[in-house]
Amino acid sequence: MFYSIFLFMIVTMSSEELLSVDYEVFGRVQGVFFRKYTQAEGKKLGLVGWVQNTDAGTVQGQLQGPASKVQQMQHWLQTTGSPQSRIAKAEFKNEHTVDKLDFKDFKVVR
Repeated sequence: MFYSIFLFMIVTMSSEELLSVDYEVFGRVQGVFFRKYTQAEGKKLGLVGWVQNTDAGTVQGQLQGPASKVQQMQHWLQTTGSPQSRIAKAEFKNEHTVDKLDFKDFKVVR
């Protein structure tokens, strides 16, 4: 029985759809290592994409990976961030499924 459950999990995980989503985070998110923590969390979840500061004082980027992991990262961006950050809001746009990932890793763009 355990073996059957294990095989089901492998098949389920490998068939999960891949999502891509753009994001922008508002609040006190620059000068508080937000990009570094975002990169680390994205890598921990097995996601790819990028993160950068904007001239408007926000942080923006793109996430790609399995739908459940992208959703976990969206929640993290809305509620957690870096220890010194104060997130006012996070916006997500252009969410869509992809056949393959456009990136190889998760980069901080300067």
